[in-house]
Amino acid sequence: MIKVTIPLIPAGQDGPLIPAAQVTALLRTIAGDWVRAAEDAPDPGVDRQTVDNLAGVLDELADSIDVECIALASAPAGGDPDAQ
Repeated sequence: MIKVTIPLIPAGQDGPLIPAAQVTALLRTIAGDWVRAAEDAPDPGVDRQTVDNLAGVLDELADSIDVECIALASAPAGGDPDAQ
């Protein structure tokens, strides 16, 4: 079992914010732990393909968050990162 501490940033009425780097690291850590647990599982009933697929979904979600954050950080001041 992993132990992770994630800082929360108060954001008023919108609720707390979590730094994106912490979220993506958590998603990738969970995916890696699932894969390692499946590899070490003595139970032959563990469906490795399903575990790998689910871990892949978490990795893709982390990648997507990273891309969105890079786009936001790279946008000109006051500009819309989606505008072309």
